[in-house]
Amino acid sequence: MISAKRLWTLTSLMLVLALMLAGCGAATEPTPEPAAAPTAAPTEPPVVEATEPPAAAPADSGNFLERAKAGEFAGTSVTVLGVMVDEEKVKFEESMKAFEEATGIDVQYEGTKEFEPQVAVRIEANDPPDIIDFPQPGFLSTFAADGDVIDISTFMDMEHLQENYIPSWLDMATMAGPDDQDIMAGVWHRAAAKSMVWYPKKAFDAAGYTVPTTWDELMALTQQIADDGDTAWCIGIESGAATGWVATDWIENIMLRTTSLDNYDKWVEGELPFASPEVKHAAEVMSDIWLNPEYVNGGTDTIVTTFIGDSPVGMFTDPPECWLHVQASWITGFFGDGLTAGEDYDFFYLPPIDDAYGKPVLVAGDIMAMFNDRPEVRALMEYFATGESVAAWIRSGGTLSPHKDASLDWYGDPIERNVAELLQNATSVRFDASDLMPGEVGSGAFWKGMVDYVTGSVDLDTALQEIDAAWPKN
Repeated sequence: MISAKRLWTLTSLMLVLALMLAGCGAATEPTPEPAAAPTAAPTEPPVVEATEPPAAAPADSGNFLERAKAGEFAGTSVTVLGVMVDEEKVKFEESMKAFEEATGIDVQYEGTKEFEPQVAVRIEANDPPDIIDFPQPGFLSTFAADGDVIDISTFMDMEHLQENYIPSWLDMATMAGPDDQDIMAGVWHRAAAKSMVWYPKKAFDAAGYTVPTTWDELMALTQQIADDGDTAWCIGIESGAATGWVATDWIENIMLRTTSLDNYDKWVEGELPFASPEVKHAAEVMSDIWLNPEYVNGGTDTIVTTFIGDSPVGMFTDPPECWLHVQASWITGFFGDGLTAGEDYDFFYLPPIDDAYGKPVLVAGDIMAMFNDRPEVRALMEYFATGESVAAWIRSGGTLSPHKDASLDWYGDPIERNVAELLQNATSVRFDASDLMPGEVGSGAFWKGMVDYVTGSVDLDTALQEIDAAWPKN
């Protein structure tokens, strides 16, 4: 089926040809060239749609955010689609008020719980919003490869991006575009960290335990707690149909600490098999803790049957039933009432294993991608690349910034401030691997394989081979 845009283009070309043959000048007709800037009212030829490959930056390229703040684009609007609804929608809209007041540009946000199907339908219908907030970069990569996404490197100051993000964030925003040519598919706006170990600080300090800074020290602490007659680790991975994802987070964290970022990326793409020595080693490091019944509250057999939210509660019994728990900061909502952050509980960074790989952090986050190319849209994209764009949200609580220019003083919650500092001090970051893999692998065979292995249904080699067999065949 010929799209409306292509039909308009063909019709225009036929009309121009007819006029030329008739001896009439064609200069009065609108040109279908994408690079031409319309000078008439909005009823003139439409702007370039998202189905076209990203064009080179036009002659008026420059600092669009500064031009917007000077009032050049006042009275325009930019549409944004994302997964944020309810309270998060309110916080996003509040965080946009400073931009709107400074520029006169109206940011029109639409949140949806049916994100993936709605995005696919809108893009397929050639009716994308100006900007889409993707919580899954893997989903964005599909549209980048199809040529639907504007390459922001065609207009954005790359030196500023390199100054305001550590290289890993830019690596994760670089995706294959049409013809496998890399493009910068978006900018990271919000972040979350998943490399923290929570512990009952008051009881921990009273017991004389010391926060470990290396993996060897972590394992020594684990054994010390066992020697004291307790179990160190609170682990539970039961989550209904999603049972198993906690194990994938552990392996991802360990992979970042035991092999290169290049190998991690190849693993995500299916180029480094699960049965490879690198991935198997990561599973074995996890097994040193998980499969030792002296180290896990309730023993290994309870890991798969204990609900994720219930697993850390044992840290706050008197005396604690367990002392250490790996999870993102949302888990504090399950700790129970009457507990004070920094006094009753705290966290430390999950220590490095091999110093050669620095201090990596496993992350989640939102990447803003651009689908319609207008000056006011460029201005908002440049704004998203600054800590200022998320400052109001940080002050109200509930998010972190991936930007270097975000101030730690913006964080009112001491835990969020410390997590933000951990993120700022990271030498590298990578997104949750299972979230980037094809669904039949990342949220299918990987989850199931870890459950089967932990319960003893299969050995490790078999589990890894079964996960590899789930990869889609090209």
